[in-house]
Amino acid sequence: MSHTNILLPFRGASHNHWRCIRDALAVAEKNCANRGLRLTKLRRRVLELVWERHAPVKAYDILEQLRQEHRGAAPPTVYRALDFLLQAGLIHRLETLNAYVGCGDPDRPHIGQFLLCRQCGTVAELDAPEITGILSREARNLGFRVDRQTVEIRGLCPQCNGI
Repeated sequence: MSHTNILLPFRGASHNHWRCIRDALAVAEKNCANRGLRLTKLRRRVLELVWERHAPVKAYDILEQLRQEHRGAAPPTVYRALDFLLQAGLIHRLETLNAYVGCGDPDRPHIGQFLLCRQCGTVAELDAPEITGILSREARNLGFRVDRQTVEIRGLCPQCNGI
């Protein structure tokens, strides 16, 4: 039987958000250095902007912030940085929202499942290999070739649910 890993939990009131961002950036720098990838100043800043909220962020929100910091920021620049971060496994793209979240465990390849709070917008990331396996197997049984798998579940986080 598989075990579900909580890679990115919902954040409570006691969460040290700045430490979380700092740790995510340190892991990204180490990960890129170990793999011979260049985490440029712009890519690092885009990653930081993704991590600044524990909620999905859209590319144009990132662009708007970058334009406040750098006048020449343009959509292709942001999309190239996001594509690099996706390929490096440092972020995930949430298909239904066309938005991005930081990866809770970029050191280990996985297919995340996401719990999206419909009220406050926060997100939690799970890695449930059993779910991934069942979906892949059933797709194969139907003759379907899976290119990419994203599971997004909407509901209420513990804070919004009053738990």
